[in-house]
Amino acid sequence: MSNANSGPVLNVGILSGNEISVRFQSPYVMEGHDGSFEGDFTFVLTAEGEIRFGDRTYATVKFVPAAETPNPSFEVRDVTIGVNFHWERKENQRFTGAVGIIVEGKGSESGPLRLTLVNRLPVEDYLKSVISSEMSATSSAALLRAHAVISRSWLFAQLAGAKAPKCTEGRVNTPDEKVVWYDREDHVNFDVCADDHCQRYQGITRQTRPDVEAAVDATRGVVLTDAAGEVCDARFSKCCGGVFEEFEACWEPVAHPYLQSLRDGRDEHDFPDLRDESAARAWIEGSPEAFCNTTDEAVLSEVLNSYDRETPDFYRWTVEYSRAELGALLRERTGEDFGDIKELRALERGRSGRIIRLLIRGTKKEKIIGKELEIRRSLSKSHLYSSAFTAEPTGTDADGIASGWRLRGAGWGHGVGLCQIGAAMMAHEGYSWEAILSHYFPGAVLSKKY
Repeated sequence: MSNANSGPVLNVGILSGNEISVRFQSPYVMEGHDGSFEGDFTFVLTAEGEIRFGDRTYATVKFVPAAETPNPSFEVRDVTIGVNFHWERKENQRFTGAVGIIVEGKGSESGPLRLTLVNRLPVEDYLKSVISSEMSATSSAALLRAHAVISRSWLFAQLAGAKAPKCTEGRVNTPDEKVVWYDREDHVNFDVCADDHCQRYQGITRQTRPDVEAAVDATRGVVLTDAAGEVCDARFSKCCGGVFEEFEACWEPVAHPYLQSLRDGRDEHDFPDLRDESAARAWIEGSPEAFCNTTDEAVLSEVLNSYDRETPDFYRWTVEYSRAELGALLRERTGEDFGDIKELRALERGRSGRIIRLLIRGTKKEKIIGKELEIRRSLSKSHLYSSAFTAEPTGTDADGIASGWRLRGAGWGHGVGLCQIGAAMMAHEGYSWEAILSHYFPGAVLSKKY
């Protein structure tokens, strides 16, 4: 289904729970019900797996804006953003378009019974929110246009990929080794979710500038395609740390020629082989020149939303744990009791220096873990900034066991594809949106999808 002005229509899962509260800020009409609704309403999951709304129960409920309502919108209470990341929090968010409440977890669906709120709206309207949610709406026109294209490309690549078989080659899950990767879920009852595991979509909560609408409208229907004409799986992260990573280092072992490892600088090929441990250590513990190596407050305030500004040390960072803290953290995050940690050693790194396979050796057991997100989840109560790090004891006791550990790292996120802070600096230095895309997605071509 499509709209002549706004492209195809998308279903976005906003939040789930046993109870969902919505405020209709303009009149909405319920399918199969007379009259309109405006104000505060609560939907409750019953023990029988139905939706209690008012004095009746329903299998599903659907609302659309009342006819000829100017600027219709609704607000959803207590939406969790940044699920399991260090910036996780709840906030009220406003949305446009239609809204439905469904029951998930029935029959062959996995997970417990729960209500899920789904927002239905045109793709182009969705993108106007995404590029304001993934970064600040005050970003430069070049960055906004580049991000509109990659967000649109990622979306259509994922929707096509949801119908394709998944590659499981290279996955290992034994008592001695766990090497897995995590990608967006193939949602059963909607197309994408609203959080970082798909793309951040926060409705019109942060969509505050006409520059955003202009950027999406100027690139309407434009996507990146590869040599075979397929839409590119255009990934992006906050900060690559100086070199962007290959796709297969973080996810399934499938090479994408447009997701190469290159330096985030003017000479894209000027960087050492960071798969080598000594080269990776020197790179990570140094501060090499790169587009994303910046402290320019004006640029950072344009590209980072307020909660992202709480993370100032994104290019190079340090985390320290005492012996007891690290042991307890690993027990909590992996479910394994390693005892006191004697060694953290990178067995394999990607071309950006990100660790693919990490050996954890303790007084009680040792195990290899990977890939990058599994490592980041295991070594932090939320997520470590990235898996590009070195690990050194802060001291040793009489038995030669580390009294604590210092992790020194590079970058923020998986580092594949577009580096948002690097792209912001490129735009600041006068690069066009087309040049930014060519830098981060070499060989990809701009194509019109609709």
